[in-house]
Amino acid sequence: MKLADVRQKAFAMPLNDPAYPRGPYKFYNREFIVISYRTDPDALREVVPEPLDVIGDTVNYEFIRMPDSTGFGDYTETGQVIPVRFTGADGVVQEGGYVHAMYLDDNSPIAGGREIWGFPKKLANPKISHESETLVATLHYGSVLCVSATMGYKHREIDTAPLLKSLAKPNFMIKIIPHVDCTPRICELVRYYCEDVTVKGAWSGPAAIELFEHAMCDVARLPVRGVVSATHFITDLTLGLGEVVYDYLKA
Repeated sequence: MKLADVRQKAFAMPLNDPAYPRGPYKFYNREFIVISYRTDPDALREVVPEPLDVIGDTVNYEFIRMPDSTGFGDYTETGQVIPVRFTGADGVVQEGGYVHAMYLDDNSPIAGGREIWGFPKKLANPKISHESETLVATLHYGSVLCVSATMGYKHREIDTAPLLKSLAKPNFMIKIIPHVDCTPRICELVRYYCEDVTVKGAWSGPAAIELFEHAMCDVARLPVRGVVSATHFITDLTLGLGEVVYDYLKA
């Protein structure tokens, strides 16, 4: 293989058989269960990196069922997103979410999510099921239960306008790629948006969530102090590609 061929083909690993295709990535009938809960403000400040600022004392715990996604297939994901504020170099202030932790059951979106955007993804076994009048969501890391959540099924239909406004906000994460000597080669704050969002239905209802301590799945680092709200909704959307908004190695 010639040098020019390597440069042309190289966008993901392995070189000759990438784990995922090029984007953009579209998702159809993407089902969300989002439980917002209060937590320890000091714990939030410990995990949210500058130049982001924590807003309040809440965490959005998300379970996402993705039955039809281009390039990534059929999988389930879960994780914690923290409301934050970002002030850009131009002085513009944005409110959005910091993606703190994610766990999912499919290699392709783990590889793509980490390599392209810097999503903090780890392999685990999240699950969403409909049990009579209850939505049941769990996260197992190996054989160990780390999250147990329940929500009443479609108790109250909600106005989609505030939800669409929330989904239009940016999300932030830290992209880290090590050098061959294990020093950081890339360490960047990345911003992305969900695009072309269509909400097919949205509901609220009663909810409960428990987080359990685990050495390698540290969701309980942000403990539950009380549930604030819960939303269940179904969407079509495109996962927008990211942009670097802060380079920690050049600061």
